[in-house]
Amino acid sequence: MDGAWSAAAVRRAESQLMAQLPPGTLMQRAAAGLATECASILRSQRRKRGTAGVYGATVIVLAGPGDNGGDALFAAARLARRGARVFAVPVMGERVHPVAAAALTRAGGRLVATPPRHCDLLLDGVLGIGGRPGLPGRAIDQLAAIDADTIVAVDVPSGVDVDTGAVPGSAVTADVTVAFGSRKPCHVLGRAALLVGRLVLVDIGLGPYLDPHPAVRVADDGDLSAWWHEPGPEDDKFTRGVVGVAAGSERYPGAAVLATSGALAGPSGYVRYAGTAAEYVRRRHPEVVCTHEVKEAGRVQAWLAGPGFGTDEAALAELRHVLESPAPVVLDADALTLIGEYPSVLSQREAPVVLTPHDREYERLYGSPPAEDRGAAAAALAKRLNCTVLLKGHHTVVASSDGEVWANPTGRPQLATAGSGDVLAGFMASLLASGMPGAKAAVAAAYLHGLAGGIAGAGHRTVTASDVARALPLAVGATLTAAETPAKRP
Repeated sequence: MDGAWSAAAVRRAESQLMAQLPPGTLMQRAAAGLATECASILRSQRRKRGTAGVYGATVIVLAGPGDNGGDALFAAARLARRGARVFAVPVMGERVHPVAAAALTRAGGRLVATPPRHCDLLLDGVLGIGGRPGLPGRAIDQLAAIDADTIVAVDVPSGVDVDTGAVPGSAVTADVTVAFGSRKPCHVLGRAALLVGRLVLVDIGLGPYLDPHPAVRVADDGDLSAWWHEPGPEDDKFTRGVVGVAAGSERYPGAAVLATSGALAGPSGYVRYAGTAAEYVRRRHPEVVCTHEVKEAGRVQAWLAGPGFGTDEAALAELRHVLESPAPVVLDADALTLIGEYPSVLSQREAPVVLTPHDREYERLYGSPPAEDRGAAAAALAKRLNCTVLLKGHHTVVASSDGEVWANPTGRPQLATAGSGDVLAGFMASLLASGMPGAKAAVAAAYLHGLAGGIAGAGHRTVTASDVARALPLAVGATLTAAETPAKRP
């Protein structure tokens, strides 16, 4: 498990580490890692044009007065010593980090008010983790005037809210963000995460000093492998887990088919379907045992209820039957609408519940739309309803009722397609049925669903929910294999 740490937590860790090091060491570590990544970017992009690497490249630094600007200037000095043409623009009056600015000029770089209009690489060193959201006017003007082949943000894209991922004003849109020591919440949450580009982590030695409980948790292949139930020689289809799917209707039979497709892609050994789209499910999935009502389905280890089954009295009755079960439940789509209208149906529920709202469904459940602090929004709903909440979006957030927040690192735009959520919900229910706890099942489902979207979309411009369902077993296999033979995912 990895994570993202708040600005205050990072500051505490930096303070403890700096007390053990000679003055300036930490900044030099950061600058060295940043310069190395910038040099790699320059070599790659200039090689495509048949030119040299760092030598002769044009680099512009937008430098604020704080340590973030200092990191950028020290890194730029290293590039200047390798032959890059470096121009640094102070964006808050004439204030810059004095020692770093002196290092840059000694290396041949220049402090200028007006840089060239084009550069190979622009370094965003305006604001760091201590900066307020929003950009100073001069930085906005410079960003508009400069045509940069690549923009590299130093630690965080300037202008974002570091701890919430909110973007209340102007902010830098980076191609690459080089982060020091750890992820910050803005790297994985909210609109800010869309501005990060490719994230590169530079180890500066903070690890032993970081709080063991990050503000936001981020799963990896190893986590999913540890949580996954591999069937043993004594297992049978029942002990692997039986998942029940209450979904679909005569009007929306596809929701039933897609939800059962997701369930079949998971680790459970038996899928039961209950609903009026049984004939469609039988045709597509003969291995699924079908009935027309929840009370006829038999015992299950987890239920999914909601996708496409309507919001009328009959649907409400089926939802009540599902919630009477002692098994964990995933509530999606129409079930969320019914919960919003009849919140009392959850009041007596003691077994685990996972809710999977998008923003409009969240508003129906909570009474107001999620704020830009999506982690806090998901946690607030989870606490109010005593459940796990998977708040959908390009960067999906999972929150448990005890306040633990997870950000999914595998989201991608291709998943914004009709029926994709039905597949996700069915897959999640299968994870619950296999014995995975609610929050972990939600985290694992989002993670693997995102990877499946990438697999399904490889080489294609369009992806359907059926494509994602077919790719889920491949995503599972790739993840478990990667956990056995660790390697960085490209």
